Amino acid sequence: KKNDLESRRDVKREEGEAFAREHGLIFMETSAKTACNVEEAFINTAKEIYRKIQQGLFDVHNEVRKGEGADS
Repeated sequence: KKNDLESRRDVKREEGEAFAREHGLIFMETSAKTACNVEEAFINTAKEIYRKIQQGLFDVHNEVRKGEGADS
């Protein structure tokens, strides 16, 4: 969602936050035009992925590596 275009907003912030909360997602409003929160969105996403790996929610040892398909 572009927070620099408030007058053209299609989804209210509260709706976006509620959707994210309901689906276990991260919610951040960003602006490509002003770069507001763009870097923070990537950093927060990486931190959340790392946190879930540490909690054992993602099994990084069970990932298929390039070139290691079922036919290998």
